[in-house]
Amino acid sequence: MLILAATPIGNLSDSSSRLIEHLGSSRFIAAEDTRTLLKLANGLGVKLNAKLFSLHEHNEADRVEQLLEIAKYEDVLVVTDAGMPTVSDPGFVLVRAAIEAGIAVTVIPGPSAVLAALAVSGLPTDRFSFEGFLPRKSGERKKFFTDLVTEARTMVFFESPHRIQDSLRDALTVFGPDRRATVSRELTKKFEETARGSLAELLEWAAIEPRGELVLVIAGLSQMEKPEVTQADLLEAVEFARNSGLSLKQSVAKVAEANGVSKSDLYQQVLDSRES
Repeated sequence: MLILAATPIGNLSDSSSRLIEHLGSSRFIAAEDTRTLLKLANGLGVKLNAKLFSLHEHNEADRVEQLLEIAKYEDVLVVTDAGMPTVSDPGFVLVRAAIEAGIAVTVIPGPSAVLAALAVSGLPTDRFSFEGFLPRKSGERKKFFTDLVTEARTMVFFESPHRIQDSLRDALTVFGPDRRATVSRELTKKFEETARGSLAELLEWAAIEPRGELVLVIAGLSQMEKPEVTQADLLEAVEFARNSGLSLKQSVAKVAEANGVSKSDLYQQVLDSRES
């Protein structure tokens, strides 16, 4: 089977006993970076006895067949540099192929930067969405945020230190200066910090260009913030989604979900507007 194992996101003490056990006993390990794996094992005092395979975004598609052939007869441990495989890290292509091939997939849970940042944010945690890494270019980033402007759930993003100020500026432009947010850096490490406030306040905080891995958490749109949406607004939103490449059915579903209206009713309104 495939065994997906979460690794520490900073503090080695967060390594689970199951992770340590499997690192020492596994005969085959696929790692995002084998050098990082060796450092982890050394830090934990674990002697590796496994054949190591690199598994990263540039070779995953080519490595899948080889690893699946092994997984038919032996367990294959899959780890990334930090956190859970497949979550903005390599592993998804392998897992999907394993499932299709009828190979069992299991997990050794552990540290997660997504859940850690969400938990300490002080923002609603009952419903949230993980949006992964933000686009590098401002124009693409603004469009990315614009697609989420009516999202009611708390949103979690990954960002790098040298782009966080630009990303916060783009988020402020789209969501407004008063939207609540947090930026967590160096989670579980010695200099762990979580800055909390409005997007305007965080933009000022980010002027120091904070160091370390960053997780940006932005509050969703509250009911009090939601403006009254007219039928014309809904039809315009559907047309905008259509122009971005979605089918009519997909566009209607997206707009209906975002605004809490009936998909069938909105679809009929679109058809009626085309006939008039």
